[in-house]
Amino acid sequence: MGFFTGKVAVITGAASGIGRALALELARRGARLALSDIDMDGLAQTRSLCGAAEVRVYHLDASSKESFDAHARDVTRDFGAAHLVFNNAGATVIGTIEHLTIEEIEWQLGINLWGVIYGTKAFLPAMLAQKQGWIVNISSVFGFVSYPSQGAYNISKFGVRGLTECLWQELEGSGVRAVCVHPGGIKTSIEKTGRRSVNAGEAEAGFTAIAQKLLVTPPEKVAADVLDGIERGKRRILTGKFSSTLHWLSRLLPNHYPSLVRLMG
Repeated sequence: MGFFTGKVAVITGAASGIGRALALELARRGARLALSDIDMDGLAQTRSLCGAAEVRVYHLDASSKESFDAHARDVTRDFGAAHLVFNNAGATVIGTIEHLTIEEIEWQLGINLWGVIYGTKAFLPAMLAQKQGWIVNISSVFGFVSYPSQGAYNISKFGVRGLTECLWQELEGSGVRAVCVHPGGIKTSIEKTGRRSVNAGEAEAGFTAIAQKLLVTPPEKVAADVLDGIERGKRRILTGKFSSTLHWLSRLLPNHYPSLVRLMG
C-alpha cells in the first residue's frame, strides 16, 4: 500500500495547472480526492481525467471565508476529516506598486493569501483532532525574492511563506505537518489568465515578455516533486526552473539579489 493510498486530499484551484496535475498524480497514487475551484467546467475536465479514483468536485471562491467554511463542512460530510489540504488556488495581477490600485492589491491578496489562511483555518481543527494531517501551502520562488511588476503577487507569496513557517513551529508534536512549496517558472495559464493593472504601461509589457521565456517547467513535474517531498517528510519543497538558485541567492546575497535576478530574465 502506497503512502497516499486511501488518504483524503483536498485540492483548491484544481481546474487547471498545478492543481490539476496534483489531482492526477494523487489519483494515480490511490488518494480520495475533494477537488474545488471557481471554474466548474475546468474542474469537470480534471475529474474526467482522474479515471477510476474516488473524486468529488466542489465550487469554491477561495477569497471568501464563508465559501471555504462551507467547503470544509461539505468535504467532512462526504469523506470525513481530510488528511491533506493543498492550498493551491492562485491568480496574479501584473503591475508596479505605483500603477496598482488598492482594489487590485486587495483582489490579489484575497485569493493568494487570504485563501490560504481560510483554507488552513477551515481544515486544521479536524486534523489536530485526529492527530494527523498535512497542510500544503503553495508559495512561489517569488516568496523568496521580489520582482518588478509582481508587487502584489510578491506580497501574497511572502505572506504564504511566513504563515507556513509559523505553522512549522506551532504544530510541532501535534501529528500535523505544514509544507511550503516554492514553484518557479511553471508552464501554466496563470500569467495569461491573470489581470493587468488598469494603469499598466511599458514596465508591465516588459515583464510579460520575460515571463513567456521563463515559464517552462511542466506542472506534472511540480506535482511529482511535491508528493515525493511530502512522503520524505520535507517541510520546504523547491521545484521548477531557478527555484534552488533563487532560494540560495535570497539567503546568501540578500542585499544584492535584485540586480542578479533581473539578469536571469
